[in-house]
Amino acid sequence: MAQLTLTHLTKRFGSTVAVDDMTLEVADREFLVLLGPSGAGKTTTLRCAAGLEQPEAGTVAFDGQPMNAVVPALRDVAFVFQSYALYPRKSVYQNIASPLEARKVPKAEIDTAVRAVAAKLHIERLLERRPAQLSGGEQQRVALCRAMVRRPRAFLMDEPLTNLDFKLRVEMRTELKHLHADLNTTFFYVTNDQLEALSLADRIAVLHKGALQQVDTPEAIYDTPANRFVAGFIGSATMNFLDGTLADGALAGPGWRVALPAAARAALGQAGLSRVILGVRPEDFLLKTAAGAPDDLPGAIYSVEPLGDRTIYDVQLGPQIVRVKTAPTVLLDVGTPVALAVNRARIHLFDPATDRALTWDREAAET
Repeated sequence: MAQLTLTHLTKRFGSTVAVDDMTLEVADREFLVLLGPSGAGKTTTLRCAAGLEQPEAGTVAFDGQPMNAVVPALRDVAFVFQSYALYPRKSVYQNIASPLEARKVPKAEIDTAVRAVAAKLHIERLLERRPAQLSGGEQQRVALCRAMVRRPRAFLMDEPLTNLDFKLRVEMRTELKHLHADLNTTFFYVTNDQLEALSLADRIAVLHKGALQQVDTPEAIYDTPANRFVAGFIGSATMNFLDGTLADGALAGPGWRVALPAAARAALGQAGLSRVILGVRPEDFLLKTAAGAPDDLPGAIYSVEPLGDRTIYDVQLGPQIVRVKTAPTVLLDVGTPVALAVNRARIHLFDPATDRALTWDREAAET
């Protein structure tokens, strides 16, 4: 078990800053997911933690002990790669056994350990096969077994499910969650898939252009994003953003007007803002086909996305289009006049100059 601490970590490649003054702590036995788009600096951060890259500034520490000068082999961490990195000419058994063989562990102990981890991930029947004879999900299990067999103090995982199809990704997410609970050790996991992050993590660290944006629980990241980037990156379908002006206790723009709760108006007053970005998640609109209430937003169906378990409607409000999530039983044609009710307790407000979220008392809006 290990606590991983990155302090003011900076890594550059030429003039490009891949990791920008990052300070982050992965607690002992925690499952922390580093989430961000491609090019955000996620893999570079992981490689610095493993010792595969040397930072220009800052420290990497395990359990308070600096690791910058310690070679990767002595950091006692297991790195699980996106590409599996299996030995093609070795059997599954030999691939799993390779870390123990490198440490000259007795053969009897190796055999016991290999068969134990193979049983844990249900691949005992594959031990004599070669990697080319395995599916992508089976290869990923072999890579995990190879990492598990020597019982490292931390697992560093670099987008390990990216190469799997959707069904296998869902299956492996379940396996990883169970594996973390079973091993009771530290997982530092990198992905650009928000569904993986939300379903797996104890906490999520959102990274953008090498800089941390927010570190919090999945629930807090989703419900109270720190800025517009986090709000737009987390969620499927993504959050709607409307540029509005405050007047007579409401935010308004071309084709729409939303009355604000008193607590939200107070937050805008304290910030000294009259112009603000309104954020509304697709599920926080209620789509109506009958005439709406006075505060509802009149619009028309622009396009329809049936997704099986839900339907996403694009609704035109004046010159802009917003996305609305409904049950699959809601069946409307393009061009149908509709009205949108807004869950005012769930709206988000962003400073247009800084993109930072404004905090306000949402519970007061629900009473």
